[in-house]
Amino acid sequence: MIDSMASKSYPEEELQQALPARTALFQQRDGKTYRIPALIYISDGQTFLAFAEERSSPRDSDAKVLVMKRGLLLNGSLQWSPVQTLSSACLPDHRTMNPCPVYERKSKTIYLFFVCILGNTTEYHQIATGRNQARLCYITSTDYGQSWSKLTDLSNSVIGDEICNWATFAVGPGHGIQMKSGRLIIPAYVYYIHCRCFPFHFPLKVRPHALSFYSDDCGITWQMGEKIQMKSCECEMAEIIDYADRSLLYCNARSTCGHRVEALSKSSGADFDNPHVAKKLVEPHHGCQGSVLSFPVPEPSEEGEQKPSDCLTQSDTKTWLLYSHPTNKKKRKDLGVYLNKSPLNSSGWGRPWIIRNGPSGYSDLTQCEERFACLMECGEKSEIEEIAFVEFKLSDVLCT
Repeated sequence: MIDSMASKSYPEEELQQALPARTALFQQRDGKTYRIPALIYISDGQTFLAFAEERSSPRDSDAKVLVMKRGLLLNGSLQWSPVQTLSSACLPDHRTMNPCPVYERKSKTIYLFFVCILGNTTEYHQIATGRNQARLCYITSTDYGQSWSKLTDLSNSVIGDEICNWATFAVGPGHGIQMKSGRLIIPAYVYYIHCRCFPFHFPLKVRPHALSFYSDDCGITWQMGEKIQMKSCECEMAEIIDYADRSLLYCNARSTCGHRVEALSKSSGADFDNPHVAKKLVEPHHGCQGSVLSFPVPEPSEEGEQKPSDCLTQSDTKTWLLYSHPTNKKKRKDLGVYLNKSPLNSSGWGRPWIIRNGPSGYSDLTQCEERFACLMECGEKSEIEEIAFVEFKLSDVLCT
C-alpha cells in the first residue's frame, strides 16, 4: 500500500504550475499576528465566514481573541467586510483559541466552537503538570454572522469529571460538519493522562488522541465520543457515503510520525475503528494542522470537456475527499490539495495540486456551489505573515 512517493517530498520542478489568485484577509502588522484559519460557506445566505485568532505575538500563549470577516457573493463578485472582533467569544482572564464553525441546516444556526484557556498558561505547562486550564465553549449566530450570542460553556455538562484525566484539549481547529442524519460533529483532541505518579499525582504518560463532540438535536445538547486509540492530534472530519447509502465518519489527524493518521467511524463519531498511518500524506517533523472535506462524486459530463474521461474513474463511494496540507516533509512549505477518489482505501490519495509555493501552514477547506475555497496561512519568509483566501475548481485538482 506504500508507493514510491510515500516517503519523500515532491521535487521542486514538479511543483511549477499556475497558482490560484489569492486575497489576503488577515495580515501581520501593528504588533498583531493572525493565525489558525477556519472557513465555512453558507449557501442559504451566499456568505463566507473566515475566522482567525488575533495574537499580540506569534506565540500560542499570546493569543487574545477571535476575529472574523464576512464574504458576500454579489452579482458574481465576492466582497469582504472589515475585520470584526468577536467580543462575546470570551471568558474573563482567558484567551480564546481554535475557531471551529459548523452550520445547522434546520434551525439555520451557526455554532462557532472554540476553547478558552486561562491567562497565558501554555499547552506544554498543562501537559507537564496534568492540570487542564481549557474550557469548551461556543457562540451562535442566526443571521449569517452579522451578530452573535453570548458564550455558552459546555465543559461541566459535556466533559464533566472526565476532565480530571485530561491534561488539556482543544477543538479542530477548522470547520465542523453536519452529517446527512442531522448530527453535528465538532472535531477535537485531548492530551490524555494515561498514568500518574502517586502520591505526587503528576503525569507520567500523556498522549494526544483525536475525538469528536456531537449533537443529535440541532445543537441543544452535546455529547462526547470515544478517543481514537492511536496517537493523533489536531483533526478534521468528513462524511463518506457508500453505494449502499451507509454513512461513515472519516477522521484525518495530525501526528509526529512523519505521516497523517486516519480513522473511520461506523457510529457517526461515537467511536472510531482501525486508526492507521496514511503513507501518502506526509507531515513535517512536528506535524501541522490540515483540512479535509467530502463532496458528491461529479457526473462524468460535468468535467468531461475539461479533462480526459479516465480522470473520473469508478469510485467505491458516492463521495470523494479533498485534503489540504503542506506537501514538504521537512518544513511548512508548498501547501497542496490532494484528492481521494476511493476514500475507503487508505492508499487512494493522488498527487497534490499546489496552491501556494513557499512558506505555508494551517488551512481550512470549504465548498461553494460548484467551486472550492481554502483559507490558509502563508507568506514570503514565514507562514505566519498572512491568512489568505483562494478559490479553485475540481478540474484544477483532477489528474494531477
